[in-house]
Amino acid sequence: MPLSRSFKDYVQQRVRRDPAFARALFQEAIAAMLQGDIDTGRAVLRDYINSTVGFEKLAEATGTPTKSLMRMFGPRGNPQANNLFSVISYLQKQGRLNLQVSVKP
Repeated sequence: MPLSRSFKDYVQQRVRRDPAFARALFQEAIAAMLQGDIDTGRAVLRDYINSTVGFEKLAEATGTPTKSLMRMFGPRGNPQANNLFSVISYLQKQGRLNLQVSVKP
């Protein structure tokens, strides 16, 4: 039986060829974090970073070491708010995305 592609490989290839999927992935990562599911949000954001700019380019842009960024978005990561918002801000600019948060009554 042939081996199937890994899910992460599939996600990376899909993000690279489908801008709508990339936007949705980024949006889902942020939505998960805002809803309190920090672990899922970090994992999805890590996949988004790996599929788009990569951790090295992100490190250069944010002034945060690559290994620190990888730990922040790893399974036991705990990014500080200033680092997290710096990353989100850069990813928005790089992906030409504009997140908006609204409060529903």
